[in-house]
Amino acid sequence: MAPGWAPGSFLARLTPDQAAELLQHGVRRRFEAGRTLLREGDASAHVELLVRGFVKITNVIDGTEVLMGIRLPGDFVGELAGLTGGRRIATATACGRVVSSVVSRHDFHRFLARYPEASLRMAAVMGERLRWANERRGDFAFPPEVRLARLLVEITRICGHSTPEGLSIGVALSQSELATMIAVSEATLQKVIRDLRGQGIIRTGYRSMTVLDLAALRTLGGGTDESVTLTA
Repeated sequence: MAPGWAPGSFLARLTPDQAAELLQHGVRRRFEAGRTLLREGDASAHVELLVRGFVKITNVIDGTEVLMGIRLPGDFVGELAGLTGGRRIATATACGRVVSSVVSRHDFHRFLARYPEASLRMAAVMGERLRWANERRGDFAFPPEVRLARLLVEITRICGHSTPEGLSIGVALSQSELATMIAVSEATLQKVIRDLRGQGIIRTGYRSMTVLDLAALRTLGGGTDESVTLTA
């Protein structure tokens, strides 16, 4: 059975033989929810390949923890330190149970040297992450409800999965993390969430959210009712 790499992830872009070879260089690690894979400022230089589970990437900016992105099965984490040898620039935290493969910087470099096309695929992934970050900054020109709608549509695309009620976001995100991503206060975020709940667009629980009406969420965010690629 083929591994369940997320579409567009680094391992999904490699050939099956290349992905298997790279994983053979690694050592498996398992993490429970809330455990740290990598910590901002650490001097380690290995690369983590996500075999199973979701990971959130955060930075501390002016004393506030800011959610920078979400990583899926098949993604790499810690690639900048792995490439440059510098200190970690972000913290990676497990959202639920996570299995990763730790590949040393030396082995990762050898793999990229052996397969130059893998370097191009890695660059493509990093470029898409940069584009995602730039789009989030561009959203700051919109009102809070539009910012949140656009963010939720994107998060649903990345890690949503179908349930009888709607599309459940597969990563536990706090209101504080969502607020920092759209640059509003928690009080403002809570008001927007109440409004979306009242309109029947979303349903929330403790660190959980289900999108009940994706078309309405897309319309609020200024998009169209297009299909969303989901990961199981």
